[in-house]
Amino acid sequence: MLKNFWYAVEFSHAVERRPRKVTCLGQDFVLWRKRDGQVSVLSDLCVHRGGALSMGTLAGDDRIACPYHGWEYEPDGTCVKIPANPPGRGIPKKARVDAYPAVERYGLIWAYLGDLPEEQRPPMPHFPEHDDPSFRAVYWETTIEANYERTMENVVDAAHTPFVHGTSFGNPDKPEIPDFEVTQSEWQAEADILLSPPPPKGLWGLLRSGVRPEHVVVTNGWYLPNIVKLHVRLPFGDLILYDHNIPLSQGRTQVKIVGYRNFFTGKWADGNALKRISKIFEQDRPVVESQRPELLPFDLSAELHLRSDALQVAYRRRRQQLIDQGWWVGGDDVVTGDVPRRQATVIASPARRDNPELARAWVHKTRGTRGTGGTDSNGTGATAETAGDLQGERS
Repeated sequence: MLKNFWYAVEFSHAVERRPRKVTCLGQDFVLWRKRDGQVSVLSDLCVHRGGALSMGTLAGDDRIACPYHGWEYEPDGTCVKIPANPPGRGIPKKARVDAYPAVERYGLIWAYLGDLPEEQRPPMPHFPEHDDPSFRAVYWETTIEANYERTMENVVDAAHTPFVHGTSFGNPDKPEIPDFEVTQSEWQAEADILLSPPPPKGLWGLLRSGVRPEHVVVTNGWYLPNIVKLHVRLPFGDLILYDHNIPLSQGRTQVKIVGYRNFFTGKWADGNALKRISKIFEQDRPVVESQRPELLPFDLSAELHLRSDALQVAYRRRRQQLIDQGWWVGGDDVVTGDVPRRQATVIASPARRDNPELARAWVHKTRGTRGTGGTDSNGTGATAETAGDLQGERS
């Protein structure tokens, strides 16, 4: 899993004033919409006793209150109220949680999960169809029991189409993939690929006119860290899908798809579009969930590659470069509690970089059936109750 990127963590329409829990990179976050319409993103973990802030309520204008002891946090993660404190007792500077930059774009809430300064952060991808009035969008999601990189590579793998999707848009009678060129930049890559299509059926078949083309141009591509694009140029219009593969854990992925079409653009056709997206994905599901090894190998030579795998190879090479830069969520980001085999992922926030003397005070507890301990971002086991700063007025 890669940190230091913008991740689309939820659909815009799902985020309201009420706190909402989401998971990405193995860490839980809480989202809520402020009075001005902007969205806040915090780590879903009260620094005091590890309560889930997403189970809390909003207090004052835009603060979130922990459901356990009522500690209130500003959108920047600073604790501003401890109800148990007598009047006049100060709030320790270390009483805070991680806050992450958030942007709303393309019908999605994006969170920057990393600690790089703003000028060093990778850009968000550009989806021009979203603001094009000739396109209509639909939103679909599911969860798959597979690693997010396996689900990503599946979409840009054109060679599987005739076999897995032979009844939808692949043609098993003509499975050949002509050679194609990959256009790549620092943060994305794509290729125009010729596929032989089957005849359209159902509602879309009503738009068929003339002789079926021998090939259709399909643009496959990826955007770091977890987005894949499928653009099918049908004889009667364009279908463009952006798949956001959200890593819930190493072996579980939430897939959020935004699909655009410039044909049958009335609301009445949304159900048909969603049905087709679901059908295609469900054809992929059993194959992707059965892949071995479950995690994408780091060594290119660990799996055999052909020319038709050029997009996957480009991704793996770029991923290795970022791993070498320290952008991989590795051992330093995963802490283990005192319950066997229970782990939690810690993603550093910009405030940790800005306040290094305070960073060790943020508590991250792993989940367990009993006796779950707390460990800080460096795995030292420093907890709020053992750090003397939270016992009195000291700050």
